[in-house]
Amino acid sequence: MNELDQYYRELGLEPGASLEEVNQAYKDLAFIWHPDRIPKDNARLVSKAQDKLKQINEARDRLRSNPGKPNPSDRPSSEYQTRKSSAGYTYSNPDHSSDRTNAHSEGQWRSHKPHNPDLTGADLRGQNLREKDLSGRNLSHANLSQADLSDGFLHKINLSGANLQGANLFRANLLQANLTYANLQNVNLIGADLSGADLTGADLRGAKMGTKDRLFVKLIGTKLTGAIMPDGRIHE
Repeated sequence: MNELDQYYRELGLEPGASLEEVNQAYKDLAFIWHPDRIPKDNARLVSKAQDKLKQINEARDRLRSNPGKPNPSDRPSSEYQTRKSSAGYTYSNPDHSSDRTNAHSEGQWRSHKPHNPDLTGADLRGQNLREKDLSGRNLSHANLSQADLSDGFLHKINLSGANLQGANLFRANLLQANLTYANLQNVNLIGADLSGADLTGADLRGAKMGTKDRLFVKLIGTKLTGAIMPDGRIHE
């Protein structure tokens, strides 16, 4: 079995599976094995989850960068940390602040976490960030209006004061995210998981969260103090 076949097996896939299948398998496994889902008092399981997450991150990254054939020379640039984390995508020029605030193409995102993942105030209007892993990143006051963040892994992301007006957050994982005072007007939140997230003061007017009789957003433990709800009322 060659190296790439082993990575397919790590994700529970048959060798030669499509990129779409790789992405979906990674999302499923990351959701199951994320250490923050494990009780903190069970050190053995937390350690096991961390190791498993590293393995599936590596498998996902290698299969995305080398579809169909192994490439042993494929290594991250020296400007990136080789340490794996749950966050798989970030901005490509961490040493240039002017670039950080003008990320206008998806090609500016890479699969290894840089030393400085701060994207405060970044202009990402209308960007295709579908299925991207931005967990733990700081995008406070960023402009993400009309951006596609569907199926994104946004666990513990900082979007405080960010403009997400009209963005697509369909099935996004926003566990424990910071969305305080964010502009969430007309956002699609159908299927999103906001468990433990902080939406204090957020503006949700016109946001899609379900039907008249049924809510399709997970809000377990979500803070909504002072948030403007889709119908315009202020949550107390």
